[in-house]
Amino acid sequence: MVVGLLFACHGASTVLGMFGGPSGGRPPAGHWPSWWAGLIQLVCGVLVLVGIGEAGTRTAAVLGSGSMAYAYFTVHAKHALWPIENGGEPAAMFCWSLLLIAVMGPGAWSLARLPFRARVPGLGGNADPERKRAPEAV
Repeated sequence: MVVGLLFACHGASTVLGMFGGPSGGRPPAGHWPSWWAGLIQLVCGVLVLVGIGEAGTRTAAVLGSGSMAYAYFTVHAKHALWPIENGGEPAAMFCWSLLLIAVMGPGAWSLARLPFRARVPGLGGNADPERKRAPEAV
């Protein structure tokens, strides 16, 4: 949840100018790659934060991780190899954190794991709340 929230905030600062915005000012809408990267960060961050479903969370995490890998290698790595030297610590941390979420899945706090999922279509639960559970083996 924290990774998703921070990733969404990172994107919101770029696209919407929130939280002080980027140091060089907000990019114009549609400007490649900065505006699109910010949009990917905002949308994927929100999807990872709420954890709507196994496939949705993993897909958002992979896209977010890829965008951060792209940012690292196209923006930061040309200045120096190590993130501490080139200012790419956030890109590296987001890249690896989101890749871990993509591999491990959304986890116990995702919407797909909440008790009400049985009544909400598309969240991976039983669509019929009246359906009885099979007795558990002892």
